[in-house]
Amino acid sequence: MNEELKEILKRLPYADPFRFVDELGAISETGAAGRYTFRPESWFYPGHFPGNPVTPGVILTECCAQIGLVCLGIFLLGASVDTEPTSSSAFALTDSQMDFLLPVYPGETVRVVSEKQYFRFGKLRCDVRMYKADGQLACKGRLSGMIQNSAE
Repeated sequence: MNEELKEILKRLPYADPFRFVDELGAISETGAAGRYTFRPESWFYPGHFPGNPVTPGVILTECCAQIGLVCLGIFLLGASVDTEPTSSSAFALTDSQMDFLLPVYPGETVRVVSEKQYFRFGKLRCDVRMYKADGQLACKGRLSGMIQNSAE
């Protein structure tokens, strides 16, 4: 992974157990791609279908948002935004519409691909797709978010 991709990962405003990005594979003005492996010991599995756990849709959406929206937003904004935890700027998800097509099980690795639809006035909208390791489409949708500056 090149230095630019590593720097974007460092600037993500998330930490375990709520960081759903392991690796960024590519990023450009038009989109982003990355991977995440859902750890079998994650906090949400014991209570989500006990005995037959699957990854909750809200977590799949969050993974898509972190890779496909926030990483891309950090790239597009460059050095103009400070995403450190103590910063007065933060990314906020403003809208989501997702279709869930296949279950994602504990231990599975997924690949998220996003395509920028628009970015203006601090608002970013992307189409996202999540693929399982075998290439099957697990979910897809449209996510929007924006930079939110806290009042000083």
